[in-house]
Amino acid sequence: MEVVGIVEVQPAVGGLLENSPLAGIARRRFGGRTLLEWVVRRVTEADRLLGVVVLAGDDRFSRSLVAQCPADVRVFHAAEPDALGRLAAAVRSLRCRSVVRVNVCHPFVDPVLVDGLVTAVAGGHTCDYASYSLADGRHAADSKVGVFVEWCRGEAILLADQLARLPAERSDATRFLRTHPEVFALRMFPVPRQLDRDDLRLAIQNEEDWEDIQLILDALGPESLDWQYITSLLDRHPTIRERMAVRNRAEASTC
Repeated sequence: MEVVGIVEVQPAVGGLLENSPLAGIARRRFGGRTLLEWVVRRVTEADRLLGVVVLAGDDRFSRSLVAQCPADVRVFHAAEPDALGRLAAAVRSLRCRSVVRVNVCHPFVDPVLVDGLVTAVAGGHTCDYASYSLADGRHAADSKVGVFVEWCRGEAILLADQLARLPAERSDATRFLRTHPEVFALRMFPVPRQLDRDDLRLAIQNEEDWEDIQLILDALGPESLDWQYITSLLDRHPTIRERMAVRNRAEASTC
């Protein structure tokens, strides 16, 4: 099964405007590299991917964000105005059978979970979309845990691009797939028990998230950032966990 890893870099991270302090997050330094290079290298550690491509917009700001992308990694610029359109454009250009989608806001994306998901999908069952789910039934993609990825069949992405009409369906590249089980075959796998909690927030959405991520990096060092080490560290620091839980609850209450 040919699977390409797609690392998405968008002009507006999590709905932030270009002049937001976090809009240039791909250029921020993390572990001695730009955050973009860090995430790309994490994804390339997965063994079940044919390769990794950085997906960005085709505007001036997007091009500036990926200017320091590793030279050995392809960058695809898509002019489409929404996330679903850009992902579909990448699938058409790359002619890939399936993709694993990762956001540059997820520095702790786990290559082991990437390989596990690809292996599980390759088991022979018909599948258009696969990811992880929490015990309460929520898609891990909707959480801010920040270590999971999504697998999508290329043809399913192209079909979603044809069918999705509402802005909310197109602003998130996979929302239409995962919310229309009557159209697409979905497979969801349980997250590891240690990650099924509301006081864990490793995705970067604001400056407070960035500060907590930096605290974790400083405490563990760049070589020990697997989620097992991170959860063990946070279990010993209830103050950080509570800060993360408060932000998670605040976001959940507005949905």
